[in-house]
Amino acid sequence: MAPALPTYDDVVRASETLAGVAHRTPVLTSSTADARTGAQVFFKCENFQRMGAFKFRGGYNAIARLSPSQREAGVVTFSSGNHAQAIALAARLLGVRATIIMPNDAPAAKRAATEGYGGQVITYDRYTDDREAVARRVQAETGATLIPPYDHGDVIAGQGTAAKELFEEVGPLDALFVCLGGGGLLAGSALSAHALSPGCAVYGVEPEAGNDGQQSLRKGEIVRIATPKSLADGAVTTHLGQLTFPVIQQRVTDIVTVTDAQLVDTMKFFAERMKMVVEPTGCLSTAAVLHQAIAVPGKRVGVIISGGNVDLANYARLLAA
Repeated sequence: MAPALPTYDDVVRASETLAGVAHRTPVLTSSTADARTGAQVFFKCENFQRMGAFKFRGGYNAIARLSPSQREAGVVTFSSGNHAQAIALAARLLGVRATIIMPNDAPAAKRAATEGYGGQVITYDRYTDDREAVARRVQAETGATLIPPYDHGDVIAGQGTAAKELFEEVGPLDALFVCLGGGGLLAGSALSAHALSPGCAVYGVEPEAGNDGQQSLRKGEIVRIATPKSLADGAVTTHLGQLTFPVIQQRVTDIVTVTDAQLVDTMKFFAERMKMVVEPTGCLSTAAVLHQAIAVPGKRVGVIISGGNVDLANYARLLAA
């Protein structure tokens, strides 16, 4: 039996759970971006969310909905960084023990923050090890509840609250661009867009080196790829999820890609023109708009900036390139 897909009602419930806990992040504009694109662009700045990324929304919503016995047993997850931090922080706020499976090449700042929030980190090699198998082993040994980074109904619902807030603040949009890794943010955003702005075209944006989502949407089934290498470390997933893909298939207009060079250009745009630190993964959606992966002149366009957690030394190197 296929698992039940999350709905917009789940997003609304998540919004109630997150009220007073998650930040209602700002929506900013840029005359430079508008002039460059010919559009009116609204940036939903999840880089200002707690722990620096949208992932807090889904992580907190998922843990908050656990039973008392599940909370007592703790949680386990696997993540390259932002979901790791989200689960660690949400678990600390809710008094739950968290074990995080992280790749050994995860950005140092993300690992340090995860441990700083109280998460117990176990590392693996993303190119040779199966992170899900490592997490399942911990789950079997401890009885912890597994909360994956994206393929989880409560996680998807929580992520959808960012787009919900955007539409509530700016009204209907012609297009919405969303960063795409495993699809939790894109699926949740598509649910909100369909409910609050039915005429809005929704686009997922992936790194060019890891376009499994684009291939999946074209083929009509989940396509798995080898672990890609990209500056967008939060989006180097190998496949979409059993929950995220059907929602994306039903509600997303198209999936486009951007290059690492375009991500760096977009990081510089944010630093120079909007005075913001945005990580490469967080630049995916904006890079697609600024580099016209989809033409948007004359349109009202929403962009979700997914996060701002960067290793400062690497960030400085990229900006200086």
